[in-house]
Amino acid sequence: MVVVDNTFSPMVLSPARLGADVVVHSMSKFISGGADVIAGAVCGPESLLNSMMDLHQGSLMLLGPTMNAKVAFELSERIPHLGLRMKEHCLRAMEYATRMKKMGLRVVYPGLEDHPQHHLLKSMANKGYGFGGLLCVDMESEEKANRLMHHLQNSSQFGLIAVSLGYYETLMSCSGSTTSSELNSEEKALAGISPGLVRMSIGYTGTLEQKWSQFERAISRTMDSIL
Repeated sequence: MVVVDNTFSPMVLSPARLGADVVVHSMSKFISGGADVIAGAVCGPESLLNSMMDLHQGSLMLLGPTMNAKVAFELSERIPHLGLRMKEHCLRAMEYATRMKKMGLRVVYPGLEDHPQHHLLKSMANKGYGFGGLLCVDMESEEKANRLMHHLQNSSQFGLIAVSLGYYETLMSCSGSTTSSELNSEEKALAGISPGLVRMSIGYTGTLEQKWSQFERAISRTMDSIL
């Protein structure tokens, strides 16, 4: 049985159509979009879900992970515009990644043609939804990464420092010292996580050009402080 976590790419990918047996989502992220609920979903064949709800042996009955009714209702109200939100997340991520690369920054984003899995994702993705709302900028050292995030949050209001994703504001974190801090240096190297890797979950508030000018201002101050 193949289980796929599609939290990072709802709408962009449809794992069930690609052969996955079960698809799971942390609905607190892109599907919610508001960073204000905690919820998850397990999507799969009716036979599997019925077995999980078996009165005597089902894991759902024994462990009790039943969604709060108010949360379920709120999520049902947000799903209809998930497609519109994902398109804007992805559009801006693609635009920022392209512009950041032109600035000479080291950018990791599957929408860029030089990404090693660009063509694979392109062949699997649903047309019209882009390549995802997350990108990474490698600042080489943790000190430089923290300096950039400081200016992005406090000097230009481009985004917020947080380890979550899928919010309507841009969220940023230094992966090596936060979400992947439990890995040792060899494991981080194998995963491509440098000490200065900044993960950005791109939001869609404000206009694209307004937010880009905020990014440029923060980069300028970061480089001035380094020099």
